[in-house]
Amino acid sequence: MTDTSRPRGRPRAFNDRTEQNTVQALDRALHLLETLADAPGLTLSELAQAADQAPATVYRALITLQGHGMVEPEDQGQTWHIGAGAFRIGTAFLRRTKVVERARGPMDALMRDSGETANLGVEVGSEVLFLSQVETHEAIRAFFPPGTMAPMHVSGIGKALLAWYPADRVAGIVAQKGLPGFTGRSIATEAALAADLAQTRARGFAIDDQERAEGMRCIAAAIFNAHGEPVAGLSVSGPAFRMNLARADRLGALVRAAADRVTLATGGRLP
Repeated sequence: MTDTSRPRGRPRAFNDRTEQNTVQALDRALHLLETLADAPGLTLSELAQAADQAPATVYRALITLQGHGMVEPEDQGQTWHIGAGAFRIGTAFLRRTKVVERARGPMDALMRDSGETANLGVEVGSEVLFLSQVETHEAIRAFFPPGTMAPMHVSGIGKALLAWYPADRVAGIVAQKGLPGFTGRSIATEAALAADLAQTRARGFAIDDQERAEGMRCIAAAIFNAHGEPVAGLSVSGPAFRMNLARADRLGALVRAAADRVTLATGGRLP
């Protein structure tokens, strides 16, 4: 008789106590990868200090990871970097959804029509993860390489998603992440965030008005799944002197139309 009480993918001896089910060496190695991913390159001593691990332990982990292409040394081993193997594994995340593939055409058109950089992002861990970008040809432009993370309350895509989330989900994200300030324009209170999200929902697009970085603006709209739930966001971003607020309605309409195209192309339903 089949045991239906045990969730699939777990061994029979499994219990839900996290500290008893983690592999310490693996946990440390993954921490090293995360540390390297946030840096342009680190020496062994810098990496050991940043990860709070012994240099000998770090070195053994690096050699193991290097054997799988996850990290690679440079300058005769003086500095270490993320390797191509990590990229190949990371890109598997993109294969979970059709959004990246189906968004490429609308993003290309959005960049041409707006003259600004087009971005695609999703929520991961209560933050915005940027998946793809089509850069403008302008010399001064916004740059969010794939893998970049941003707080939701100061991100155009983040606010475009939050505007369609249930109130309790928004409250949970705020409770978890807080509302840290980055510029004098950053949203600092729950009341201000609620007002901004209500305005975003009413007009169909969000505006990041120099809330994450001085001199940069972003206009974004949500992409929806078959249940009418927000699952991703499209945006255009650029310097504030080009993306002045007088253009907001026109750019917002372009972004909203591009996001709707992706929604329909992926079998989604507009709310």
